Amino acid sequence: MSSARETATRLLLLMMVAAVVLPAALFAYASWVSYRDIHAVADERIQRSLDVMQEQALKVFQTVDRTFAEVNEIVRGMSDEGIRADEPRLHQRLAAIVATMPQLDAILLVGRDGRPLASSNFEAVPAGFNFADRDYFRTQRENDPRTYVGDIRAPRLPGIGSDFFDLSRRLESPDGAFNGVIAVAVRPKYFEDFYELIGQTPGSFYALARSDGAYLARYPLLKDRTRRLSPASTFRSTIAHGFDHGMYTANSDIDGISRRFAFRKLPGYAVYALAGVTSAALRTEWLSSMLTHLLVGLPAVLLVLGVLWMALLRTKRLYDEAERREAAEGALRQAQRLEAIGQLTGGVAHDFNNLLMIVSGSVHRLRRQIGDEKQMRLLDAIGNATQRGESLTRQLLAFSRRQMLQPSVIDLSERLPELKDMLARSLRGDIEIRVVVPKRRCMVKVDASELELALLNLAFNARDAMPLGGTLTIAAKPIVLRGKAGEEGLSGDFVAIRVADTGEGIPPDILPRVFEPFFTTKDVGKGTGLGLSQVYGFARQSGGAATITSAAQRGTAITLFLPRSFEAPAQQHKPAIAAAAAPPAGSVLLVEDNADVVEVARAYFTDLGYSIKVAASGQAGLDLLESANGIDLVFSDILMPGGMNGLELAQAVRARFPRIVVLLTTGYSSSAQDAVRAGFEVLQKPYDLAALERALLSAFKAAGRAAAGKAAGKSAGRAAGRPPAAAPQRAAG
Repeated sequence: MSSARETATRLLLLMMVAAVVLPAALFAYASWVSYRDIHAVADERIQRSLDVMQEQALKVFQTVDRTFAEVNEIVRGMSDEGIRADEPRLHQRLAAIVATMPQLDAILLVGRDGRPLASSNFEAVPAGFNFADRDYFRTQRENDPRTYVGDIRAPRLPGIGSDFFDLSRRLESPDGAFNGVIAVAVRPKYFEDFYELIGQTPGSFYALARSDGAYLARYPLLKDRTRRLSPASTFRSTIAHGFDHGMYTANSDIDGISRRFAFRKLPGYAVYALAGVTSAALRTEWLSSMLTHLLVGLPAVLLVLGVLWMALLRTKRLYDEAERREAAEGALRQAQRLEAIGQLTGGVAHDFNNLLMIVSGSVHRLRRQIGDEKQMRLLDAIGNATQRGESLTRQLLAFSRRQMLQPSVIDLSERLPELKDMLARSLRGDIEIRVVVPKRRCMVKVDASELELALLNLAFNARDAMPLGGTLTIAAKPIVLRGKAGEEGLSGDFVAIRVADTGEGIPPDILPRVFEPFFTTKDVGKGTGLGLSQVYGFARQSGGAATITSAAQRGTAITLFLPRSFEAPAQQHKPAIAAAAAPPAGSVLLVEDNADVVEVARAYFTDLGYSIKVAASGQAGLDLLESANGIDLVFSDILMPGGMNGLELAQAVRARFPRIVVLLTTGYSSSAQDAVRAGFEVLQKPYDLAALERALLSAFKAAGRAAAGKAAGKSAGRAAGRPPAAAPQRAAG
């Protein structure tokens, strides 16, 4: 399924990529073609503009040249004094010439000394003016450039209303010597009005410029007409290399705007016509044309992409649902397998604990009969093996979630730092232990001893995973779970206890099996494979879960999710120094179906001074109570044949014989928790004499029958020589 999903998903993704890439490629190609075409059209438009500009400028300049010839004819053979004497008539002739040419502002005749001789604007030129400082006068006096194009200047004589530039030529003399200047004032506005008329395209640029970069006319207009292009500008650099025409793209020295330019020299004059368009205008035109393509093509692409996206989502949902179903089925199979293991474990635990009970009881009896040191060592070995078997059984019951728990409210903010010293003593010196807990209370309601055992198991696993040392981090923090699969479907307030190491990590193929009982990767004799199963069973029985993550050479992290409690933490009481009073002796009814266990229990009760009656089933025990008198205590196994188990017997005794104390025992029973919730004391098998004695005392105290007892010294004497045993376990009510 994974391969089919990858193939289908990859195909749809490729189609989606193609649905985007192919139109994008076509759009990019169309954009490039459009960009190229727009620039080609712009270049053609600029060249046509230059044709028109050149024709118009040549007409103006050639008309002025004819004006020079006509004025020379008018004043030919006249001296400066004669011209001044005939100034009114000359004024009329010059004014008539200017009136026929709108591009002209004035015609001025200047003598050899720089003083005006006659003007088209005045019958008599005002005295005091001298034009010897004008650039055109100096140029014409020093050499004969033929027609000279002067700078843009403001008018000096009255009657000229706007800026102008001069076209000048020498007054002719018979010997060719300098005889004065004919200056014609040309209006830049004449050209600029024309440029504005032809410049209907956005971003258009037109200008007349001299070879030194001075503008004679320009559109768009400049506030300062005297500004000129620098020698480093593209225009001046190009003409400096001898080119009289060209095309280029550059940023203007004047306004900094990027433009596409073309220039062409006017034949016979040191003047150039320039035409251009801004790069921004070309870009806007290009984007406008591409927007049309985009508005047409984008909806189609989005439609195809949307259809493919919906198909991909639907495909993913189908495969996700199939994978969830497969995962759920796998989880169900795993749960059923673990449940079957748990049921098998529970069944085996009952019989196994009975066997351990017989062995430990026999060891106890033999200790009292044998004094040989060698034989005592053998008995010690048997006793130690019995205790290890009891520990294994306890871990199996923890995994199957069938051991009896004694939950209490624990503040992890206090308890975890206290456990650090215990863990430090259990681990090597090359392992650093870090404990991170919240500053506020962080409480859970769990069996404290099982929690400590779980943390010890995790610490031991971390130690083995870090042969060269490392860091073990235990961190707790409150969290709220939302029922996600990675959190075992838990919802509500929990506390996450994360135990992380920096060890070798766990291979991915092994990771799913680490919580199974007896599964281990350690060498023979170095692990039972029950440590993590105890952790898993403890977390599940406490109402939470355990998860694991690992990465090769980066370590492993196991997280316990335990239900958060908002109750006050339990007060820790120090044990009383004085020994507790022993239970009163009397008559006991022992209800047990295993004859060997009966013999062990009989020996224990005999040592405690009880007289004993035995029944092999619950119903037989109840019948015996009906017929016998003087029974003070009923001691019954919970798992019993004959249709009535020990809990049902205890409830019947409580109902019919309320004065009789009931103590139950079991190697394993699913009814043990029910018995504790019902208020009965339960003693876990296997037990020894001391454990039985403590359970009896607790049972009699619970029944209010512990008013008298034997001396503490005598009780201690009976317990001498016996190994310590665990106290009776209670489960949560």
